[in-house]
Amino acid sequence: MRYTVTPQANWRKSSYSGSGDGNACVEIFDSPARIAVRDSKDPSAGILTFTPEAFSPFIETVKGGRPR
Repeated sequence: MRYTVTPQANWRKSSYSGSGDGNACVEIFDSPARIAVRDSKDPSAGILTFTPEAFSPFIETVKGGRPR
């Protein structure tokens, strides 16, 4: 199923992003059905979307851990 994030989506900087300039800036938009992730420095480059159940294993893998 295709999921579309509307332009009015309320993006927020992820708590997983570092602070200050030059750090990895990831923005998150979450809804009950999906969690979307994009690069704040290049928001038009694309969006990854996850079900809430798939998001935690994704974060664990990115952090170098193993999915649960």
